[in-house]
Amino acid sequence: MTRPAVLMLRALGLGDFLTGVPAYRALRAAYPGYETVLAAPAQLAPLAPLTGAIDRMLPVGELQPVPWRGPPPAVAVDLHGNGPASHDLVRATGAPVTMMYASPADPGVNGPEWDEEEHEVTRWCRLLAWWGISADPDALRLPRPARPPWIRGAAVIHPGAASGSRRWPAARFAEVARTLADWGVPVVVSGNAAERSLAAQVVRAAGLGGKSLLAGRTSLSELAALVAGASLVISNDTGVAHLAVAFGTPSVTLFGPVSPALWGPPPDARRHLVLWKGSGARPGDAHGSRVDPRLLRIEIAEVVRAARRLLPGRVTLRSGGRRTGAAAPRAVAGRPLRTWGSPGAPAAPTAGRPRPGPPRPRWPGPSAPT
Repeated sequence: MTRPAVLMLRALGLGDFLTGVPAYRALRAAYPGYETVLAAPAQLAPLAPLTGAIDRMLPVGELQPVPWRGPPPAVAVDLHGNGPASHDLVRATGAPVTMMYASPADPGVNGPEWDEEEHEVTRWCRLLAWWGISADPDALRLPRPARPPWIRGAAVIHPGAASGSRRWPAARFAEVARTLADWGVPVVVSGNAAERSLAAQVVRAAGLGGKSLLAGRTSLSELAALVAGASLVISNDTGVAHLAVAFGTPSVTLFGPVSPALWGPPPDARRHLVLWKGSGARPGDAHGSRVDPRLLRIEIAEVVRAARRLLPGRVTLRSGGRRTGAAAPRAVAGRPLRTWGSPGAPAAPTAGRPRPGPPRPRWPGPSAPT
């Protein structure tokens, strides 16, 4: 007999997949006898088993029809967006119960109101809470992959991002990489195939060897293992930063057009520091082609100082190097380092917990498949 199914639509990128983990786990707990199916890009499949919450991946592109076969799922959840473009894809599966955000563009949807200034993790936990399903926004951690990393204990520099507005200049990443190498920390530069040229610029400018260039050479499984075994990850606001959070790897993430209050690590995560020189929720264009001015305000020495804070006891004296393990990077003139999740740092603005609303419908229990 075919088990009833819960379909979850989140056909987006790596960071989106990882910020959805608490919601996947909450749905798994709420429907223990059901098959949980995630409709998402096929390349994310290697990470699905690590969540402990996904029985099957259903490959689908962004805002493409969900190729559902067989009886309709008992429940279909829109973890993708808040308008008819994604709502219609969920409804098309024929599920008798659909969980989605209300939208002025899609009248009649029974769900909570969308909050533009809410953290991405909290957003989907709140949707489920409206339906009476408890979700823990801190349930982000993944177990380490079984495969060994290419190199263990390296600092991973990831200079890429999906849009130019979220890419700190390659020359600055190179200076950070050079400093880490001078401290005696092994450094590798990651990225996808399209980012190989960018990563190669960093490797050359930093004076690293060719073996440090891993961009375009790692599968997602290999990248996950690399990050899980790293001593530090330094990146832009992109999917690799979320991998670092998932595996508990110390990280420094550089934000520009979008606040870390929306896409950053948990504010009390001491291993994860963020650098940001902005205000408001979305002061810039996250999809722009030119580097965001707030990102350009982040100085090389600020990133170096943040890295040093996360590498206690790992920096060693190297003869001929410009720095020694005994000396921390000098303070930077001007604006101080802005970090969240570190001792003595200001607290990041965070989205509130699920808010009171109208009487909530109850999700169908596992003994009552629909």
